[in-house]
Amino acid sequence: MSRGEVEQAPRPTNEGALGASRSAERDALRATAAEFVRREVAPHLQEWEDAGEIPRTLHRTAGDLGLIGVAFPESVGGSGGDLLDSVAMQEAMFDAGASSGLMAGLFTSGIALPHIAASGNDDLVDRFVRPTLAGDLIGSLAITEPGGGSDVARLRTTATRDGDHYVVDGAKTFITSGVRADFVTVAVRTGPVPYQGAGHAGISLLVVEKGTPGFTVDRGLRKMGWHCSDTAELSFADCRVPVANLVGAEGSGFGQIADQFVVERIALAVHGYGIAARSLDLAAAYARDRQTFGRPLIGNQSVQHTLVEMRRQVEVARTYTRHVAARHVAGEFVVAEACLAKQTAVDCAAHVCDRAVQLFGGTGYMHGTEVERHYRDARILPIGGGADEVLRDLTAKLMGYAS
Repeated sequence: MSRGEVEQAPRPTNEGALGASRSAERDALRATAAEFVRREVAPHLQEWEDAGEIPRTLHRTAGDLGLIGVAFPESVGGSGGDLLDSVAMQEAMFDAGASSGLMAGLFTSGIALPHIAASGNDDLVDRFVRPTLAGDLIGSLAITEPGGGSDVARLRTTATRDGDHYVVDGAKTFITSGVRADFVTVAVRTGPVPYQGAGHAGISLLVVEKGTPGFTVDRGLRKMGWHCSDTAELSFADCRVPVANLVGAEGSGFGQIADQFVVERIALAVHGYGIAARSLDLAAAYARDRQTFGRPLIGNQSVQHTLVEMRRQVEVARTYTRHVAARHVAGEFVVAEACLAKQTAVDCAAHVCDRAVQLFGGTGYMHGTEVERHYRDARILPIGGGADEVLRDLTAKLMGYAS
């Protein structure tokens, strides 16, 4: 079987958890997303992995199909769907052979644009949101700083008001799509600096365009996984950014960032069980075809039990994540549950992708083997969107378990 044509175990329909309405539209979305991966992605993915980035033309193709804007309202240039549509689309893409790194690089708009789209600033929407959803621009989000990690309260990149501009100074690291980005939505401190006790106060979001004097992409970063998703270190030195590029009210940045964390964590959960489900399908197909000691590998009871356990973990992660996503769309407060969904799904990815490599044996350890790619990509998931340790602390507080 070729990549993208792996026999799959029956998938439970989304509609129980994602809602029965619009089922035909979601089926069409899944079919479009899967065909996009089979036609435009799978034949080239290893080439992009080796090159360290995906081509801009892929963004334009995805934009033409309405995939980039699937969860954005039509009023800002999107397709008018919601988080449940995004979940359905992502699941179909992973089923067809997309990698976690490919999805991170192609859909960085999902973290770069929501704050701008929600700001109600028509000028920023027209300049950045619409062309990015169309695939003509690439955006990025820059929050993490050297030495700061997941602690947004320690953010030290400053933006000092000077007439009609902010003067930005500081550095960012681990920025997804930072090498290719045409603009970056940057978290800056417009209020007191952290060591003066400001904490989360005084944080704002500014859109900084590539080519702005003082804004430099210092270097691209080589990573264990997510090879086709470019990652950068950025620096700002006396970088003058128009006040018109402020996203929302000054000092509202932390709230804007926090509002989007639920969606980001659910997306990473889908990455987790998505690559796990794909790895399970690949491993099951390989075990049926592989002959060992005169019989198919899958004839061994230990292999059957391994596949069952892999399936159990995928189903639990998928079912719970869909449930949390549906509650979020319904307007419920699910910050803690989103953390639990992410942790459940990334634990699933770690176990299932590891077992898939084991079942493939030496073949699974070879560069360019799909399960090897998923195994490497899985390692970033417990770190991105808030490290597991940080999320457990947050969940304990929200659920009343912390003293």
